[in-house]
Amino acid sequence: MLPELPPLPALTRAEAELIDRYLEIVDLLGRVNPAQPGDTYRSLRAAQALVGKAVALRDALTVMHRRGETELHAETLARALRVLDGERRTARVTLPPRTGR
Repeated sequence: MLPELPPLPALTRAEAELIDRYLEIVDLLGRVNPAQPGDTYRSLRAAQALVGKAVALRDALTVMHRRGETELHAETLARALRVLDGERRTARVTLPPRTGR
């Protein structure tokens, strides 16, 4: 059985779209990260997919801006990212700790 997660904070539809598109890009960047093990084909496929996902992220932000949502509520959005496993997912984008030095 899965653990019970805290509820997502209240988000506008555009904010939810922003979070979803951002995490998709983070996942792809984690696959492209040359400091992570994997093969070049997987990285190539992820890099190719980044183009479309970047457009979707831009579109989500454009919708927010046009609707008058001109401020990112960082605390609320960070809570949403944490509920959606954002800490683990973004860790794949960074360099792993040094070993043996």
